[in-house]
Amino acid sequence: MTRLSIVVAAYNEETNLPLLHQRVLAVNWSGLGLEPEFVYVDDHSSDGTSDVLARFGAQDPRVKVLRFSRNFGSHKAFTAGLEHCTGDAAVILAADLQDPPETIPLLVEKWQHGARVVWAQRSDREGESLTTRLFSRLYYHLMRRFAEVRPPPKGADFLLVDRQVINALKAAPEKHTSLLSLIQWMGFDQDYIEYTKVARHSGRSKWTLRKKFKLAVDSFVSFSYAPVRLMSAVGLVFALSGFLYATVIIARSMIHGIPVQGWASLMCVLLIVSGVQLVMLGVLGEYLWRAFDEIRGRPRYIVERRINL
Repeated sequence: MTRLSIVVAAYNEETNLPLLHQRVLAVNWSGLGLEPEFVYVDDHSSDGTSDVLARFGAQDPRVKVLRFSRNFGSHKAFTAGLEHCTGDAAVILAADLQDPPETIPLLVEKWQHGARVVWAQRSDREGESLTTRLFSRLYYHLMRRFAEVRPPPKGADFLLVDRQVINALKAAPEKHTSLLSLIQWMGFDQDYIEYTKVARHSGRSKWTLRKKFKLAVDSFVSFSYAPVRLMSAVGLVFALSGFLYATVIIARSMIHGIPVQGWASLMCVLLIVSGVQLVMLGVLGEYLWRAFDEIRGRPRYIVERRINL
């Protein structure tokens, strides 16, 4: 029988996990002709998530659990789950119940018709502020416009990947990257379904502004040359502006006898140019730091505990 792995990343989700597991078990697996495997990755939760997952593992040998030694982030957790799953395909699913497990049969149907990657594209997002939606739209628009990948316009982080894709991900051990963008970059036959991303069942989102900003930076550094090219363009504009301004000053001085003056304007130009240069150095530093971190060869994540693995 074909095996399907359900890979779930959890961080402080003890109140959501029992209902999530119940709903995943309720999927008509035999009717789909699938044998399920449940791989939970605890991203070093500080609540009772670890105990809940240990109970799942003790009750059902199909449940596999990994616990990180510290908080490495959801994308590292999903990566670990994919690297340890044994299914012919895997579904990536968050533990906050915003992505309904009842949608899994629709993903499976597309996969069984030949798609190697099936995205659950968000047609609507419940319980999220207008600001969050606007920034999300902006992020995906910029990625589609300037990066080497083309994510769905409204975003997607709930998907199914084939074993061939999982093996390709294992051969690409990048640390600072977006797992979803990496899957898009790999190509393969991709399809999508649409669904409504519901509001969280309970608890607060752990996806903070700092984590969102880091993901955006990682995505652009990993899959776009636009920041470096923008730096070159800005430098060229400032250089041309400087030469033009110098020409005007010399012409006014030689033709009209107007003396060179304006310390205030000179200081403004100096401060603006210095600020732009520091921003450019910061962008270069982002690229250099990621290259340095890859060279050091540290593991992407460290597993502290395993259950049924």
